[in-house]
Amino acid sequence: MSAATEIAAKFKALSDPVRLHLLSLVASHAGGEACVCDIASGVGVSQPTVSHHLKVLRDAGLLTSQRRASWVYYAVVPETLTALSALLRAGVDSATSVGASA
Repeated sequence: MSAATEIAAKFKALSDPVRLHLLSLVASHAGGEACVCDIASGVGVSQPTVSHHLKVLRDAGLLTSQRRASWVYYAVVPETLTALSALLRAGVDSATSVGASA
């Protein structure tokens, strides 16, 4: 898989408003990790739907998961968010410099 394909998959996972909200909820949860049971009520979709969206985020490399007894806890992968943020900043910087020279 090419780097462009991997990056596109990450942005595609973030393009869904529910997934973006879930990523934010996990990232801002105490301890930097959250269980479905901790965040499902704040999203407005069913628990199985929340689990599906969390799996999509995990498969895209945006979250990690760890099973503890009967619950799965999710945590953000900070390196992935840093890489996406740097990519977006580079794009903005390039667009700004092109706009300034026009």
